Amino acid sequence: MKLYKNIKVVAVALTLSLSYACNDYLEEDIFSDITSENFIDQNNADQLVVGVYSSLRDVYRDYTYQFFGTDIFASQSEAFSFSPTNDYFNLNSGEGLSVWSNNYKVISKANTAISRYTEQISWSDANLDQRDYGIAQAQALRALAYFNLVQQYGGVVIELEEVQTIRTDYARSTEAETYAQIITDLEAAIPVLLDDPGTGRFSKRAAQHLLAQVYLTRAYTAAGSSADFTTAAALAEQAIGNYDIRSQSYAEVFDYDNQENDEVLFAIQYGNSGLTADKSNNKHSLFMNQVFNYPGVNRTTTPYGVSGFEAMPTPFFYSLFADNDTREDATIHRAIIADSDEPDGPDNIVAGDTIVYYPKNALDADELAERLDRYWVYQPDQYLFGLPDDVPGVNYLYSLNIERTNFPIFKKFDDQDFNEDTDGARDTFVFRVAGTHLLAAEAYLGASNTASALSHINIVRERATGVANEYTSITIDDILNERAIELAGEENRWAVLKRTGKLEERIDLYNPQVIDHGAFDSSIHLLRPIPANELQLSDGSLVQNPGY
Repeated sequence: MKLYKNIKVVAVALTLSLSYACNDYLEEDIFSDITSENFIDQNNADQLVVGVYSSLRDVYRDYTYQFFGTDIFASQSEAFSFSPTNDYFNLNSGEGLSVWSNNYKVISKANTAISRYTEQISWSDANLDQRDYGIAQAQALRALAYFNLVQQYGGVVIELEEVQTIRTDYARSTEAETYAQIITDLEAAIPVLLDDPGTGRFSKRAAQHLLAQVYLTRAYTAAGSSADFTTAAALAEQAIGNYDIRSQSYAEVFDYDNQENDEVLFAIQYGNSGLTADKSNNKHSLFMNQVFNYPGVNRTTTPYGVSGFEAMPTPFFYSLFADNDTREDATIHRAIIADSDEPDGPDNIVAGDTIVYYPKNALDADELAERLDRYWVYQPDQYLFGLPDDVPGVNYLYSLNIERTNFPIFKKFDDQDFNEDTDGARDTFVFRVAGTHLLAAEAYLGASNTASALSHINIVRERATGVANEYTSITIDDILNERAIELAGEENRWAVLKRTGKLEERIDLYNPQVIDHGAFDSSIHLLRPIPANELQLSDGSLVQNPGY
């Protein structure tokens, strides 16, 4: 591995392509004929930290283990179809390699940055703060990656040094040891991180949010204690600070021209200029069917994009929106509008016509027939794969629609600069203050402080409905429902359900494929399988999770 040792930093530096949406960017410098010894110095060391941020893109574009097999997202297929990651049938070690490898790439780059900052670079006294700040960012991002891993796999391999030799003897730490390392990293980083850093940097409040989430998650495990709930609540309060989420609407938070706003504590950033990787988000392609199958919707010009992920919201998800909840309109499209003329369509379609409508509440037979003369209508109980019976005498017969999976597609991640299911420039929000309020509500509930839990959940609810103090009592299911509609597609829903002990109960109630034939086994599936590739590369020291 001598070659790897000599070129690693150069390779990292040359591939740090993280730039940022809107007006501010974390930019890399381009160098040639360099080695790690003559390139890395105190003037350009930040490129190593930028490289850690860049590797987060792959982590947060990896959706399968976040959304499939939950109460609010399921497979876009017949209820009787099989999918190991959604209905847990034949889930095995062939799945999930990317989750493991992508997070360890973040850890590897963070370890390299910390090592070079502490052991290679000569720092002048005037730049010691810069040194400490770079290390703190790398520690916080390493903690984030380890937290992503421990939620999925339990105890994992803890590696805190830059890898410079080939090894096969990696062994897993316990879950308790993994949580302890995450907490150690974050507690070291928080005093050094900035309150208001440059765009895209991990702030002190973002780290406090993450640490609150870590303590809250550990509180439910054998490694935790009831005191973790209290600690999590206090950290969430610090992360919220004096920001009032009611100062802007939910729709404004997701306005494409408002991606840098005070509610966002941390985001994976993209841009529409610069290197190719800057414009590589695909989040606009989530939770949608192939709308170009509808007449009048052109594949290359549609404002909706092209479906790039085979998950869809469950009927339960749509049922959560109250009539006065403004988040619904910002989250989903209840109508698909033609963007091109289609004279051969069912009714001589022109651009601007409604093609499909998904009513919130079922229409009666007369109104349904009237609307089916002008466009397709799919009632709430038809938001799944299937072919409804034709209504006689209307222009829009269901049998004329070649798209068999019809549901209100997601709107909150709509992009304005993309290519079908790729090349998006919208930022991916990781932590928002609204989510911090819901962490606080859950932590206070765990600490038996119902009044404070109600205060935090009601702030989130008030912004959505305009009704103050709407909740007068609170349960963990109330919090999970509120998280579902506030943070849909933003947070790892599987990890939230696992944390709260509600995964099996809620998929049995709400996931269509699980209801039909689910194979979930709590003695196995509360942990993911260690990827087979990693086991094969091990000398036997890396052990598989039980049941796989």
